Order: sequence, then C-alpha cells, then structure tokens
Amino acid sequence: MPNLPDPIFVAIPAFVILVIAEMIYARTSGGARYEPRDTAASLTMGLGNTISGVLLGGIAVYWFTLIEPFGLFDIGWAWWAFALAFLLDDLVYYWSHRFAHTVRWWWADHVVHHSSQHYNLSTALRQPWLSPLTLKFIVFGSWLVLLGFPPAMIAFVAALNLVYQFWIHTEAIGKMWAPIEWIMNTPSHHRVHHATNPRYLDRNYAGVFIIWDRLFGTFEAERKDEPCRYGIVRNLGTFNPIKICLHEWLAIIRDVRGSKSVSEALGYWLGPPGWSPDGSRDSSKILKARWKARQEEKSDPTKVAAE
Repeated sequence: MPNLPDPIFVAIPAFVILVIAEMIYARTSGGARYEPRDTAASLTMGLGNTISGVLLGGIAVYWFTLIEPFGLFDIGWAWWAFALAFLLDDLVYYWSHRFAHTVRWWWADHVVHHSSQHYNLSTALRQPWLSPLTLKFIVFGSWLVLLGFPPAMIAFVAALNLVYQFWIHTEAIGKMWAPIEWIMNTPSHHRVHHATNPRYLDRNYAGVFIIWDRLFGTFEAERKDEPCRYGIVRNLGTFNPIKICLHEWLAIIRDVRGSKSVSEALGYWLGPPGWSPDGSRDSSKILKARWKARQEEKSDPTKVAAE
C-alpha cells in the first residue's frame, strides 16, 4: 500500500490563505459577504469537526476493516483504480448527500453546514461534530469496500472530494465556461444548493460532478432574476456553536417524546425535515408546492383578472 498523504491536512494552509484573501476581497469590492460572529462560528465548527474526527473516526475505520475481507474483488492500487474510486465515491456522495436532506436523522447532522445565512469560503468549514454517530458511513460508505476497493484508497478519494468542494462556497465567482458548468459542480450550482428559495430547495446535491443531478432529476440552474437566500427554512438566530451542533437533535427528541404513536415517532425521526402528522409544518415539499401554486396563479390571466 502506498503511503498516502491526508489531502485535507495538506490543503489547510491553502484554506486559510483563501479565506483571508476572500475577506480582503469582500472588504475592498463587496463581492463577498462576511459577518465576524458568523465566520467565528463556522471556524469553530470546523475545528470541532476535526477533533471529533480524531475521537470518533475510529468507529468507521473499525467497520471498514471488519467488512474488507468480504469484498467481491481484490482491486489493487493501479492508477485506474484511483480514478474509478474517485468517480464512484462521488456517485455515493451524491446519494448520501441527497438522503441527508430527506431523512431527518441525517439532516440533524448535516443542517450544521447549512445553518449560516452567509455564503463564503468559511461556510465550507462549518461542519458537524457527531457524524460518525449517525452511522451513515455504514449505509453509504460500505459499498466501495464491499466492491473490493482498499479502505485507505476510499478515504483518500473521499478527502479529495471534500477538498474540491471548498472553493465552490463563494459568491466571488460567477458562472463559468458552459462546458465546465455542465459537467462540474461550480460555485453557481452550489449556491443554489445552499439557498432557501422554494425554487432552489432540495437541488444540486453533487460533490464534484453535477452530472449526477442532471441524470437523477435534481438539477436547478442559478437564475439572475432570483438571487439566492441562504440559511435554513427557520434560521437559528444564534452563533453559539453548541446550539448550532445540537439544535436539531434536541428538536427530534422533543418531537419523538411528544408523539402519540410509534408511526408518529418514526415519522419525526426518519421522515423528511419539517414532517408532521397533520402537515402543519413547512417541509420542503409543502414549500415548493405552495410556491408552484403561486407561480401558476401569476401565469393564469383569468385568475389575475379576477383579482
């Protein structure tokens, strides 16, 4: 096995330099927006994520070591294996990311990353602290190991995927050359993903290649006539890292404790974010349906005339 570096560790100096450069750009040109308390919260969440990775990452390592002997193939360390692993890992990331937005148990972890109402390079570092405890790595991370890719190779390409995603968290870069926009995930595409506009909700889950969203029907282009509004449907109104980390977990506990049946409890736990038994809360599906109804009313001349 080759001695692989940790891409994220290697990239940290570049992260720091680029965040500082974007801060200077924001101050001098207004091409990006920074709020000191929000940035401090994002950096604190990033530091906590690094510490939790050291403390809890062994859970995933142990699991992958346990299932490695059951791999279907014995895939070695050839260059093509790295390339294939990178592509397949990005496909797995797409589905993992998509379920993180549609299953509340996983959203409780992922919501941390979306909790900032600002969109800049520091937002990329706003990461959760309890990810290994959600066991998402078992559901989604096991596939490539069971195919026969070495766990160390999978960890390496997954880290490359995360490093790539750092630079797309910015408003300083507009739309890029059309072929790049068609194939790759770009700042424009990822701004849509972080937006709370109903048009943009639950879209553009890609990590590196936006082709997955185009293929599976979740792509939405950024529009000049509809600027992105960032954050979550109900913004937190706090910069406290503990609250940012735990708020949705505590909300799940409150809802499950107040549920009237097992099915209700499961709905609050495994249903989509915003699910409620009577439909009184605003899930993405409800918000999008309400928005579409308004759009149809505006485009129907008979309804406009009646008003």
